[in-house]
Amino acid sequence: LAQGFESAASCATTMGPAERAKVISGHVKPAPTSFTELPVVDMSRWRQGPEERKRLAQEVCDICHNIGFFQVVNHGVDQEIVDDVFSMMSRFFALPEGQKAMIDKAQSRHFRGWERVGSERTNNRVDYREQIDFWSDGSPRAAGVTPAYYRLLGPNTYLPDTVLPNFKSVSTRWFASAAQVAADLMEVFSVGLGLDPLHLEGLFGPKDERMSLTKFIHYPPSPEGGAGVNAHHDTGFVTVLAPGPTPGLEVQDARGAWIPVRAAPGAFVINIGEMLQGMTGNYFLATPHRVITTEERLSCAYFHGPALSTPLDPLPISPHFFDAVAASPRHRGAGWMAVRNELLAGGTEDMRAGQASSVYGEQLWNYFVRSYPENVKTHYPDVAE
Repeated sequence: LAQGFESAASCATTMGPAERAKVISGHVKPAPTSFTELPVVDMSRWRQGPEERKRLAQEVCDICHNIGFFQVVNHGVDQEIVDDVFSMMSRFFALPEGQKAMIDKAQSRHFRGWERVGSERTNNRVDYREQIDFWSDGSPRAAGVTPAYYRLLGPNTYLPDTVLPNFKSVSTRWFASAAQVAADLMEVFSVGLGLDPLHLEGLFGPKDERMSLTKFIHYPPSPEGGAGVNAHHDTGFVTVLAPGPTPGLEVQDARGAWIPVRAAPGAFVINIGEMLQGMTGNYFLATPHRVITTEERLSCAYFHGPALSTPLDPLPISPHFFDAVAASPRHRGAGWMAVRNELLAGGTEDMRAGQASSVYGEQLWNYFVRSYPENVKTHYPDVAE
């Protein structure tokens, strides 16, 4: 684990339920509320024997409980894949606007493609970034299908090689590589929570019905008082981020301080989304984060998701996890991103809403309605205000 993270993780490798009960009752020093750096997890340990796998899983779950953010190295993705993605992004975002607009997200009723700076809102605030969103490819449903979240299913659109060579091949290669990192982490989480290694994988439904997302992001320098992306939680299960060399990502600790992320060489930044927070009864935390940058910045994120119809039911984990939540005001009070009508009505603090969704697709649909009200109004006037 990286320097700067002082928590129960150091002793958790040998903790059983009885020892964890002591943490709850105060006999073991509780985890502090601050950190200076994100922990670094060496995923090569997951490819060792069962005891080492168990130790790693316990450490990671403690990190997800205390911070909700960490870094992984030796994750199995060739640096060439990451380099190709950043080269592709540099070339794409340097194109004339007319060529980028060939895959304009505003024209996609499935919310896929490129969007201009300022197109997305987070907590009703403009995000100063442009980006490309690619979701898992799927067969489109009728525009008026219900539940409404099935309207998200559809194809991606890619620039032809005559405009941007290897755009599709580089994008899909990254998508598959990041998905494998996320799948490995889901096994780690399962073991750390005392479940079968494939428990979470088994909840995700058929692979051809799953909805994961990758974002290729360009941040111009953030304006005074603004942000490349405003403070938020991630919506999904787990995020895999290739942060690039330019700083700007900040993670909020439990005291409310914003901690700049300094990525280790070759590392991916990992964070927990609201769905795993909810399914673990707030034992895992979806931690607020934002991007404020003084210079041009590129990054690439992958958000791992199951089939749209996947229920967000509580996991069958040991009661001592819930006892730990009950003993922590921070965990008991961990909230969710507000839905669109709550933001418009006011009275709901950022990331302090109650859980609004019982199904993955509903959670995604709420995200799009909240973040892209103009796109929703254009394509789905039946659900727009």
